Amino acid sequence: MPGTYSQILLHIVFSTKHREPWITAEVAARLHPYMNGIIRAERGVLYEIGGVEDHVHMYLRWRPDASVSDLMRTVKSRSSKWIHETFPSLAAFAWQEGYSVFSVSKSQEQAVKKYIRGQVEHHKEEDFKSELLRILRLHEIEFDERYVFD
Repeated sequence: MPGTYSQILLHIVFSTKHREPWITAEVAARLHPYMNGIIRAERGVLYEIGGVEDHVHMYLRWRPDASVSDLMRTVKSRSSKWIHETFPSLAAFAWQEGYSVFSVSKSQEQAVKKYIRGQVEHHKEEDFKSELLRILRLHEIEFDERYVFD
């Protein structure tokens, strides 16, 4: 076969360090497009991004010749540097060390996009810790709750 064809769709969730509420609406309005640019530069396609003050959800298509861990290292380091340069008052800003990543079936794409777009409303009812634990269980991911959060 002369080419490689793939449809690797991912829902990625990650938090600010200690879930600090650093991502205000003003920061998010500029941060999310910046993160889109990082993903595009890495040859991925960001379909949806959202979140609240302490975490981000991304729905994207990733390439088969690069690891998700390399993507996340790049997204976090470049966006963190950009935040420090753009918002000097956020000098203490940092991302958590890890992230959660879930494969998405094309048939579930609209549901995932809607879920990400609805984060502000969703988090009026459920905090980030409860949300992440629920999603991990829903995807039947084995974990030790003592090590999920920093």
